[in-house]
Amino acid sequence: MKKITLLLGAAVSVAVLSLSVSSCGSTQMKGAGNYTYETECIGVEGDGSQTVKGWGSGRNREDAVEQAKKNGLRDVLFKGVISNKGCNGKPVLFDPNIREKKEDYFNAFFADAGPYTEFITGEDGSDMHFSVVAGRKKAGDQVTYGVIIRVQRAKLKARMIQDGIMPK
Repeated sequence: MKKITLLLGAAVSVAVLSLSVSSCGSTQMKGAGNYTYETECIGVEGDGSQTVKGWGSGRNREDAVEQAKKNGLRDVLFKGVISNKGCNGKPVLFDPNIREKKEDYFNAFFADAGPYTEFITGEDGSDMHFSVVAGRKKAGDQVTYGVIIRVQRAKLKARMIQDGIMPK
């Protein structure tokens, strides 16, 4: 009788353990689309441009890819990027409040089809092609995509000086 009770107890423990392990796995998959991805540097070109992987979310693929391009450039400009390939991880603009101080300028700069498009190209150098990173994530009605873009850092810095956003 003692053996049956011991075996029954062990069987219940195994069942509870396997249920908790399987439920943990499904929770992770559902939350994957809610994860915040960081822009990271993939490489540097001889002209000072940086190839970065940026992430964006949107209602559909087109919106998410457009947002990823903006996020990649925005991070190079204001925040800096994760630097692990000899990249300059520092932001172009060091003033932490510049985005708020020049809000009207940057709202127009990052508008759809705005001036920001002059400073990014696809990883192959073309203006039209952007490498979309495989493995999109979905959370509710939002999808997240990553894109690989080349940010013309020197050209961007020159424009910020020309427009009076940063000193020479």
